Amino acid sequence: MDWRAQLIEQIRGRALLYATLYDTLAGELGAADAERLLATAIRARGEQGGAGLSRHAPADFGGLRDSFLKGVPGEGALFAPEVERCDRGGLEIQFHACPLKDAWHDAGLSEERIATLCRIAGAVDRGMFEAAGFAIENRTWTPGAPGCCHLSVRRA
Repeated sequence: MDWRAQLIEQIRGRALLYATLYDTLAGELGAADAERLLATAIRARGEQGGAGLSRHAPADFGGLRDSFLKGVPGEGALFAPEVERCDRGGLEIQFHACPLKDAWHDAGLSEERIATLCRIAGAVDRGMFEAAGFAIENRTWTPGAPGCCHLSVRRA
């Protein structure tokens, strides 16, 4: 098995773990609390990664772009990021693919459940960019939408 296939399997495993954790917590606490708790934990993990990007705050969006994309698993091949904007006003990235979303789809999850899990998983980006000193809007995938997450990063 090549490195790309191994990486995809690792990401798919993580996706299915998120789904299992969500289902377990939702069964005990309800859907809203399960989503809130998982997003909080995943956001905290993102905050840990944000320290490496803080050198680009408050407005080195070119450096932020390069550092962030360098850390995207598979060097962009798996998530297909497209930089739509990178200038003094901010950074916008559209992801056209997502192995997490693909794993949930392949597992037969409903679109609504996939959208919930995308919101939860997207908390990692909010934590990362905010901890680095930036403001971020992460529009995660919704049913019927193409691609996946769309990140809009601005000065905090």
